[in-house]
Amino acid sequence: MTTGTGTYAPRPGAAPVWRMIAAQAALETRMLLRNGEQLLLTVVIPSLLLVLFSTVDVVDTGEGRAVDFLTPGVLALAVMSTAFTGQAIATGFERRYGVLKRLGASPLPRWALMVAKTLSVLVTEVLQVLLLTAIAFGLGWSPRGGVPAVLLLLVAGTAAFSGLGLLMAGTLRAEATLAAANLVFLLLLVGGGVVVPLDRFPEAARAVLELLPISALSGGLRDVLQHGAGMPWADLGVLAAWAAAGLGAAARSFRWE
Repeated sequence: MTTGTGTYAPRPGAAPVWRMIAAQAALETRMLLRNGEQLLLTVVIPSLLLVLFSTVDVVDTGEGRAVDFLTPGVLALAVMSTAFTGQAIATGFERRYGVLKRLGASPLPRWALMVAKTLSVLVTEVLQVLLLTAIAFGLGWSPRGGVPAVLLLLVAGTAAFSGLGLLMAGTLRAEATLAAANLVFLLLLVGGGVVVPLDRFPEAARAVLELLPISALSGGLRDVLQHGAGMPWADLGVLAAWAAAGLGAAARSFRWE
């Protein structure tokens, strides 16, 4: 602010909320992309799985080319790795070291911090999707479905996994969150229809696995991208239910310190 004499005077006060959210989201994204463990989960593992299982006949993916089956599942895995596993681990240790407590006392509102974290997740997912689709096209992938259905599934999946990740990070100790998030990642990788078709499992187990968010996301993306189906309302319903339950529980039980 300038004075009448043309000199500058202090103008105390917080920046607009949108500017604080943008700055925090940019910081969160840079921190995530600089973390080696996060890059392993979000970029390296999904990319390796896509290339390996598309080029080596390890798993029977049914009729058609393996890459057409695997790409939707790997896209779902990428969403889970960022919105759930990565976010749960990072937020859990931020809570342990008092980072969230200090941010909660700053001018940045707590709801704005959650918005910034969500934006960081979405930016990372955009980069993941671009990379994985480029790899898939290089392997001969030929998608069929419409973009709106894919985007809606990805957003619903992000909300579902983000709520579950924040719930875990806000209620468990950081070490427990680290172990539990990685364990869930491995279990859902095997039993969520990512690389192994769900029809390879016993019927009783399949009925339960189909209700998991990773199964709904990978199955919905596969219906659209591989089979050219329309809007997968059943899978969207499963994801919406998980999102409502996870975000609602996280809002009620999240502890900032």
